[in-house]
Amino acid sequence: MTLQNFITLFAEQFDDTEMDLFTPQTNFKQLDEWSSLVALSVISMVDEEFDKQLTGAELRNANTIEELYRIIESK
Repeated sequence: MTLQNFITLFAEQFDDTEMDLFTPQTNFKQLDEWSSLVALSVISMVDEEFDKQLTGAELRNANTIEELYRIIESK
């Protein structure tokens, strides 16, 4: 998995946010569309695509997409 692949999959969890807003440095919690439902979709996507378990605490501890990617990579 590359960071760019992860960003693409991450962005697909959002319905109305423009793709160009998603970069490694994007603070995803500040996106207008970020919600608990999107958070659950991200957790599910990580499980399905990467066969890794992402916890709510890990998601809360990450601020940027790259930080989240690094957490998943470390598993």
